[in-house]
Amino acid sequence: LTTMNGEARYQKPPLPTWFSAISGVFFGINSVYALRLPGVLMVLFTGIFAYFFSLKLQLSKNQSLQNSLILVTSFYVFGIINEAPWDIFTHGFMLAGIYFLCSLFQQNENTWKNAVWAGVFTGFSIMSKGPVSLYALLLPFLIAYGIAFQYKNLKAKLFPLLVFLVISIFIGGWWFIYVRLADPEAFVAIAAKEAGNWGSYNIKPFYYYWNFFTQSGIWAIPALVSLIYPYLKSKVSYKKTYKLTFWWTIISVILLSLIPEKKARYLVPVLIPLAINTGFYIHYLITRYAEIKNAKEKFPVMVNFGLIAILCLAIPFVLFFSLKNNLSQYIIPFVLTAVFSFSTGVLMLIFLLKKNIKTVFYLTILFMVGLLAFGLPLSEAFNKNKLYTSLHSLHEFEDTNQVKTYSVGEIAPEFLWQYNGFLKNIYQNNTLTIPNNTRFALLIMSEDVDTITTKLNKNYQLTLVETFNINFGAKSKDRLIRYLYLVSKK
Repeated sequence: LTTMNGEARYQKPPLPTWFSAISGVFFGINSVYALRLPGVLMVLFTGIFAYFFSLKLQLSKNQSLQNSLILVTSFYVFGIINEAPWDIFTHGFMLAGIYFLCSLFQQNENTWKNAVWAGVFTGFSIMSKGPVSLYALLLPFLIAYGIAFQYKNLKAKLFPLLVFLVISIFIGGWWFIYVRLADPEAFVAIAAKEAGNWGSYNIKPFYYYWNFFTQSGIWAIPALVSLIYPYLKSKVSYKKTYKLTFWWTIISVILLSLIPEKKARYLVPVLIPLAINTGFYIHYLITRYAEIKNAKEKFPVMVNFGLIAILCLAIPFVLFFSLKNNLSQYIIPFVLTAVFSFSTGVLMLIFLLKKNIKTVFYLTILFMVGLLAFGLPLSEAFNKNKLYTSLHSLHEFEDTNQVKTYSVGEIAPEFLWQYNGFLKNIYQNNTLTIPNNTRFALLIMSEDVDTITTKLNKNYQLTLVETFNINFGAKSKDRLIRYLYLVSKK
């Protein structure tokens, strides 16, 4: 029975949490690196299955490798590790399930093995974030596969498909059934709230996802070109596979657009088929770019890789002028980043002029890897919150004043991580439950300060003690700011 802050937390199934816990046991439960390691490994897992899935679709080893590299360097696939949600787990496992399901459709041998493994990984996907990936990744694939390949000899595979469904439901659903039986009241309340959020929380218009290709980051322009179906369909060798990935991408975006609740990270499942689709265009450029005479056809290539090369050349100068007051503090990462970035940019321009797109492609991958490896330590110099105040000091305040601290409203998990304890929420459903203590402390969000002080002013004296701001970056989120009040009975 999963909890957060001592209260039932059944919004998400626990498989990724278990992975983090296991990693924490081996590498330190208080280590952020240890707890995020499973997410990093899951990106690798997803990239590996993108490679094997591309091979399953009869693409060459080179093109399959390119597809995999495009996927793991797409902005929101690697960037999502920083946010640390469970999306990469549910979609990575679903991609593995789709790989074995595709094998089941295409092959007459190993039918039972493919059905079992497809069920296992689909079940893992459900145990990572519920049915999200069933809707956003599997359903669009099934529709697109029917459009591109049609379903043949399904009658002979109905029983293995039934086994696939049973295993998926059993592995993916047992935890939900257990919680429903063990804690029915909390489960029903949380389920009702979650269901309501789909139509009332983070509501965005239907067209909110129409710029989905930009979430692939450095591959945005190639991704957009790859979606021009009339242009590219005559230039690819495996037309049915291209048709599959094209419709898989489009249908996934449409289905996600139908849901009122929308967030940028919900586009992660779209980036999987989009990466393979983009790979067709990249592969075409690698094999045929030197033969292209049309300037209009060359234009997006020159713009995309030319901009990346210029960015590489500009980074050393931008860093130098931005860090000039703190250069000595960051001298080693600055030198490594500057030398690596500038040399990569020069090589990209040389090979771009030589029309060697294959080398330009791998230099782009190298740039992404090097930027993360060498440049990450520099990020804190540009994204520092000068008002940052950690919650670690709260325990000392409690000990000194002999008080217990309560939360007004649901507390952000980041605060709980720093506090390393429970902060009971005493303000729920617009009802304030005042502790019996004559003195206590409250953590209050700015939007609740007036309401709470009005409720308490008659019988209590409130003293503002501290403002805890745990926003790491310069961009300040209100959910990561709390005002600490010492409350004493008059």
